[in-house]
Formats: sequence, structure tokens, C-alpha cells
Amino acid sequence: MVNCCGLLNTNKEPVPLQSVEVELEVRDHVATVVSTLNYENKEDKPLEAVFVFPLPGDAAVCHFSAKIGQTHIVAEVKEKQEAREEYDDALSSGQQAFLLEESDQSPDIFSLSVGSLPPGESASIRLEYVTELAVQADDGLRFCLPAVLNPRYQPQGSGGSEGGNVQVTSVPASLVPYGLSFSARVSSPRPVSKVESSCPLDPLQYLNTEQTQATVKLAAGHKFDRDVELLIYYKDAHQPTAVVEAGQASSQPGTLMGDPAVMLSLYPEFPPVVMSSIASCGEFVFLLDRSGSMSGARIKSATDTLLLLLKSVPLGCYFNICSFGSSYEHIFPKSVEYNQKTMDEALKNVEEMKANLGGTEILKPLKHIYSQPCIPNQPRQLFVFTDGAVGNTKDVINLVKHNSGSHRCFSFGIGEGASCALINGLAKEGGGHAQFITGTDRMQPKVMQSLRFALQPAVMDISVMWDLPKGVSVTVLSPPITALFQGQRSLVYAQLTGQSSEASEGCVTVKYSLAGHPSQNQLHFSLKPAEDTGLTVHRLAARTLIRSLEMEERERKGEEDGGVKKKVVELSVQSGVSSAFTAFIAVNKDNSKAIQGPLVRRNVPTPRMKGCSKPMSCGVPVMAGMKRCKGRQRGRMTGAAPVMDTMDKGTTFDAGVVACSLNASSSESCLPKQPPRDPLLQLVSLQKAAGCWLLDPALAAALGKTSEGVEKPKPASVNQEVWATILALIWLHGFKMDAQEEWELLAMKAVSWLRAQKASCVTECVEVGNALLGCNVQKDALGI
Repeated sequence: MVNCCGLLNTNKEPVPLQSVEVELEVRDHVATVVSTLNYENKEDKPLEAVFVFPLPGDAAVCHFSAKIGQTHIVAEVKEKQEAREEYDDALSSGQQAFLLEESDQSPDIFSLSVGSLPPGESASIRLEYVTELAVQADDGLRFCLPAVLNPRYQPQGSGGSEGGNVQVTSVPASLVPYGLSFSARVSSPRPVSKVESSCPLDPLQYLNTEQTQATVKLAAGHKFDRDVELLIYYKDAHQPTAVVEAGQASSQPGTLMGDPAVMLSLYPEFPPVVMSSIASCGEFVFLLDRSGSMSGARIKSATDTLLLLLKSVPLGCYFNICSFGSSYEHIFPKSVEYNQKTMDEALKNVEEMKANLGGTEILKPLKHIYSQPCIPNQPRQLFVFTDGAVGNTKDVINLVKHNSGSHRCFSFGIGEGASCALINGLAKEGGGHAQFITGTDRMQPKVMQSLRFALQPAVMDISVMWDLPKGVSVTVLSPPITALFQGQRSLVYAQLTGQSSEASEGCVTVKYSLAGHPSQNQLHFSLKPAEDTGLTVHRLAARTLIRSLEMEERERKGEEDGGVKKKVVELSVQSGVSSAFTAFIAVNKDNSKAIQGPLVRRNVPTPRMKGCSKPMSCGVPVMAGMKRCKGRQRGRMTGAAPVMDTMDKGTTFDAGVVACSLNASSSESCLPKQPPRDPLLQLVSLQKAAGCWLLDPALAAALGKTSEGVEKPKPASVNQEVWATILALIWLHGFKMDAQEEWELLAMKAVSWLRAQKASCVTECVEVGNALLGCNVQKDALGI
């Protein structure tokens, strides 16, 4: 066993990566990110530097170039195997080469190989990508620069040449020898109200009086102990928009890059009469990650959240709780009707849950859940809680897509380093909503917001209709919209072909049925291309189409037809956007002098979260002194440093540099420790499944009173449960309005129960309860 804190080069050879500079440009709800990685070989031998790092899962990498001295080389996109062979050939002939490729298992992990860097030589690598910004529960747009790459658990026997655990080279942030500088520029048609971050920021600087443009930077001294997360808030964020972008002049008309492209941002508004009704049916399946990496505060926060969820589920629904690690468990053999008995049994199990189930095998429990027949008239809603440390991301997302017709999937990424590709992919393919819980974020309000989405009636028969001038046609590039939620954004990309001499305006109409009510939303937009958008929309459109085709190819696994893969490669090469089947390759053909001496391999460590310092099982050693021979078999990506399929004879190992893999049962949580159960959760835990509270010593203690103190003032004509329930509601409204999102649904259940009792003297109860608790809550505010 080795201690991960000891993941150091004992020979004190310098890590070749010196610094990382990141410039972010946000335009409305899409972002362009330019990363510059500066390398320098301070050793006396030529080396190959390999850096494995995360990117947002839906990012479209669209530029890769290198500068060595005064020589500037721009990479080309080529079929992956062809690019790998060209890279090997270049190194064998003494040429400098650079290779950037996406992991075969997860679209948010990339490997950068900087090959044949002579002693004393410097290289500057420029990487550019574009990405959509996800909308959070509070309407903020979330940008995440993943700085942390956690070990990704690869299930045994999951296929692929590697098998076993994914190797990740990572060290604590304090030991990462390279620095990060980060700056952002934000612009929008609407004013920028604020920018927040989990990392220290310099003050926001507005660039104009309208406050529609602003800049912000990371404060000096930022350490790589967490992902860099920005939350950007605009005024009137829910306005639908359309951006039309001109095609690339050098591309052929009729191609995706040659024609104009449009990006629609739709925010459906549902009729109030429908939104006022909360569903009272559904099958709720909660799937909780109990692998070792969830230990400590993460599992505590997750189980507290399950308490809130179980108290908020309406009577008449069905539910079950599954948990997983290397194996999986479920509280009930199949989903059961929600009542007092089943709720009590579930809560007893939840209280005993610990992060003690080993690795992160999420496929098996998902397959088990999908194998259970759906309950008639009870729409299935799946809630997945995980820190996202899996290597088989694409397999998991593919399984959810296969079953998307039978359920909605809501996903929650817990902690820094959670895989954006996994969390966003689960929700996107499952027709649900994704949330991220990082730093000191409370999980509960975000999860309860998703529960409110799940209780919205399912939107049926969604269609998008286009009304364009004569001579203009449209090809929709996005997959069909399968889920709509009140106030949540849906993005649609399309290619526009042809021209019109008429007044150039288009109209798009989204039609759907909601709880039996036919509804529609319309957006009129100008067909005149927006100025100065670059090719951001085209690249994101290409990425959307590429991802859809890749999913289709994965579904064809085992079939001979390679037509879909060919389409992906052609589209990737044409648009300059990365894919699972292509890679960026750059070769410095001016440098053909044969390199003297063996080529040394140096794996650049990625930062790991603060506090993850328990021993981890040793993986494959990093290789040094590795001779290059033309045509040798390259290492294949496993989500981290490439592991060699075969080794040249005479290969030696640098014993000081070791790649560690995940022993999930011994990982430690990196979130701050939370205090014992707070008074809110104490009160919530006492609520009955029907929605009421009992007048007992436990309730008195939760309210901060004695038993006699709460019993004595009770109006004589009111029964104990009505009095106790009114007291609980007054306490919630009087002391916990800042956490209303967390208890709103269970309070609605309590109000429904009170109304059903048709109790007298409710007004008197509210007055007496206010006096007892020292509050001033109006009866109307309670909803009774």
C-alpha cells in the first residue's frame, strides 16, 4: 500500500508543466474557454509529458495549437487511430509532436501528450473549447472549470482493454507545482446582476453603464484544492432568445459549417391553473451512492436529504430506496405504497446508512431498477445521488437513454470533481434535471427543487414547429425535446439553408400537452446573423449532433455497419470539434533532428481534493526511460495516465512516481464537517406520513419548550394532533423562512391534512401558538 500524499518524484525531477492560464468569455448562456499550458523540460534528457485532465462533459474542443520558440503549429482533427500512429511516427523520427484525445470511457476526460521535448526546451500549448452553461435552481448560470480529477472507479469485467480500476495520477493541491491564473469576461443583452464563486474573486468590474458587460478574476493565491465554479446571474434571466450565426466563409454552402446556424433558448411558461396542482401520484426511486468516496459529511448530507424527501412524498405514491457501492442493496424488494409503516421502516434504514459499500458500481443497481415493472398510473421518478467517480460514464448514460421512455431521472453531483458528463448526461437522457452540490452548498434546497419538478405533471406530445420565410428551410440538429419544466431552459440547435428576399424574421412554436391541457409558447426572432459571435453556435451545434451520433453508434455495438462512426469522423473533421472517434494531432516538421538518448515519460499529476489522504491501492507504475520504436502499440486511455498494453523489452520504472487507483472503501470525504442534526431536521423527523405532528415530548423539545409548556395553552376544543401541527407550521414560518425551499412541500402536506380535519378554532390556535412561540405569523401565510 502507498500513501497518496507520497505521490512524488523521489528523484526530485521537476514536473514539466509550469503554469496554466485560463481566459473565459461568457456570452449570454454559452462560454468560450481558452487554456494555455506552459511546459519546460528542465531535465538533461528528452521527455514525453502526459497530462490527463477533466473538461466539462458537454464541451466542444475546437482548437489546439503549440508554440515552440518562434514556431507555431496548429493541430488538425484526424481519426483517432490515425492520429495516434502519426504521433508515434513523429516521435520515432525525432520530430516534436502533440496529441490531444478524449477518453474512450468518459467524454469529460482528456489526455494531452507533449512528445519529444528536448532538454531546456519550452512549449506553450493553447486549448480552446466552447460549452453551454447549465441553469441552477436559483436561476444562476453555472460555469465549472474542473481543476480536480478524482480517481474514477472502473468496474471489473466492464469491457474495454483495461479492466479494473482507472488509474489517476493525483496529488494534494499543496504539492502541485504549477500555478493557475483565471479571468472571465461576461456579456449579455440583459444586465449582469452578480457573479459568485466558491473560490475567492476580485471585485466584479463593469465595463459599461448598462452593466451588460463585466470582468472578474480569481483572487491571487488560489490553490488547486477545488474546481473553479462561477455562478452568473442576469436580470430577467427567463426571457427566451435566439442567436443566428453566419456560416464560415471558407466552408461549402449546404454543409453545417457553411450555412447559418441558430440556437434557440426556450423558457416555457405553463398555465397557472395547471401549476397550482401538485401531482399526488408517482413511483419515487432514490438511488444513493454509498461508495467509500461518499464517507463523512457527504453521506450525512445525503441521508438528511432523504429524510426531507421521505417526509415530502405525497400520500398515495409509491417509493423505494436503493444504495450501491461494489454491490447494491434496496430497502424493499420492490417499490411499496407510501404510508406510515413503510416510511418508518425506510427512515430506520436510512439512519443506519454508511459509506461502506466499496467501489462505485452504478450500472448493476440501475439495471435492477429498470428490470422492475412500472406501476400503472404511477410515473417513475428516479433520483440519483453520487460523487460521479466512475470510469464507465458512457455505458451508464446509454442505459438511462434506453429506459428514458419509462421514467424521468434527476441527478445530483456531490463534491468537487464530480463528473459533469455523468451528472448532466443522466438528467439529459433521462428527461430530468441535474444539480451540483459543491463546497459548503446545502444539498437539501437543490434536491427539493428537483422534487417539485418531479411532482409537476409530465409534459406530453412535445413538438417544435418552424415558420420561416419562403426560400429558407431548417434542419434541426438537436435531439427531440423529451422534457419540459416550468422556468427551465431548453436549447435547440438548427441549420438554416437558403435565402429570402422578404423581411427576415422567423418564428418557432413549442406545442405540448400538460395534464390534458394543450398549450404552446412562441418566439419570434430575426434571421439577420448576430455580429461577433465567432463560430460558437456552429461548434456547439456540431457537438450536439456528434454526441447524438456517438450514442447511436454505441447502441449499434456489435453490428458491422460503420456508417455512423464515419459520419462522426467527417463531421468532427469538418467542424474542428473533438469526438470519441477523433483526436487533435500537431507535428513540428521543422524539427527533424534525431533525439539523443532514451525518451523519458513524465506524468503530470492532477490536483486532488484537500483531505483525501488515506492509503489507496497501488495501480500500474508510471513508465520512464521508455524507448520509442515505430509501430509499437500505444497506451490506451483509462481516464487518466495511459497504461501500456505492451511494454518494450528493457523498459524501466521510475519507482518515485506511482499512479494510484481508487480504493473506494478507504477514501475520505473532503466536504466540511457539518454539525449534528439541526432543529429544522429534528422537527421534520417527527412529522407523520399523513402530514401531521403528534403532541409529545419530542415535539416540545424540537420547539424549544417543555411538554407542559406546549400542552397547557392548547384550546380545549382542539385535538392534540391539530394543535401540534399548527405549532409546527408556525415554527417553520417564524424561524425557518430562509430554508422555505426545504420544508415547503411537507408543509403543504400538513396544510392538506389540517383542512381535511375541518377543525374549529383554527384562528384561536394560531393566535395562541404565536404567543407561545414568540412569533407573529398570520393565518393566511400558513395557508389554512
